[in-house]
Amino acid sequence: MAGLELDDVTKVYGDENAGVVAVEDVSVEVPDGDFLVLVGPSGCGKSTTLRMIAGLEAVTDGEVRLGDRTINEVSAQDRDIAMVFQSYALYPHKTVRANMAFGLEESTELSETEIDETVEETAALMGIDELLDRKPGELSGGQQQRVALGRAIVRDPDAFLMDEPLSNLDAKLRAEMRTELQHLQEQLGVTTVYVTHDQTEAMTMGDRIAVLNQGELQQVGTPLECYHEPNNLFVAGFIGEPSMNFFDGRLDGAWVATDAFDYPLGPATSDDLEDGSELVLGIRPEDIRVSDRRTGDRGFEAGVSVVEPMGNENIIHLRFDGATAVEEFIATTEGVPTVSGGDRVTVEFPEEAIHLFDAESGTAVKNRRLAFTGAVDGMLP
Repeated sequence: MAGLELDDVTKVYGDENAGVVAVEDVSVEVPDGDFLVLVGPSGCGKSTTLRMIAGLEAVTDGEVRLGDRTINEVSAQDRDIAMVFQSYALYPHKTVRANMAFGLEESTELSETEIDETVEETAALMGIDELLDRKPGELSGGQQQRVALGRAIVRDPDAFLMDEPLSNLDAKLRAEMRTELQHLQEQLGVTTVYVTHDQTEAMTMGDRIAVLNQGELQQVGTPLECYHEPNNLFVAGFIGEPSMNFFDGRLDGAWVATDAFDYPLGPATSDDLEDGSELVLGIRPEDIRVSDRRTGDRGFEAGVSVVEPMGNENIIHLRFDGATAVEEFIATTEGVPTVSGGDRVTVEFPEEAIHLFDAESGTAVKNRRLAFTGAVDGMLP
């Protein structure tokens, strides 16, 4: 096992000077035994990055290091890396035992007995020891995924690479497999890079997450750092479901003036900003307080468009007077819903919970305080 490091890694398809840049100057370090999740929208370069680590794509510029060696020119089969694919990639004509043993037979000098013992030990670890004599067509999707993981584990690699391995599973099984994968990775202690577009997987599985957009690295941090302290507008909007609410505004003295409301800032915030600057005010849905009465200068009247009761929470779609449906914003509350479509309510944006971004660059100029604990008060009676 070994740590993994990407140093200014770039991938260009076609001519190096005029081709398509898929990944640009990505630098990230994964310490030995850590679980890193690469997350971003489709086409952001996360799978290309994974394939460069695996040796399935050539690196145009930069270095990929595994342990103490640079592996740019090392062939895929000699990198001591195991990869798990979205499609499972099992041999349909081979049994589970044969599928799991295949890599050991091709890449090691272990005896048949040693290979069989290794396969059986790994199958027991994965809970598939009773499936060893079946073929993939006789297995459920979850069982096939366990076989694919087992086939990677038997090789005892320096690193695991996983390319959206759970996306073919139904929602309930996907949630179960997320937990299993976390326990398994902790038990094995193998450096792991996991690619997904699913932010729930990113938030719940990784020691750290790396957010990519259009081939560029936006932020690397713990899930909570990326959620509460986003580097920019893209990370703030991509991480979190429902997404952060955004309101375009301009700093006018100690106020952020938007089309819908004027928001007062405390001196600790406004003194650090340039008067007249274009800003975007952001706030998470769970940080908005919804009530039937206005309290203070940070409370604003809004109309309720739709309420979606989810059981554990309510997703409330709101709209300021004069706003279009596209300009709706969202609040979430706990408990039994006490408002419905057509109601008028007061929404309060606590200053401790707001984010401010430079409108031109998208860079965060203020993030919420992590010590703030009054995020979700629920609906007042």
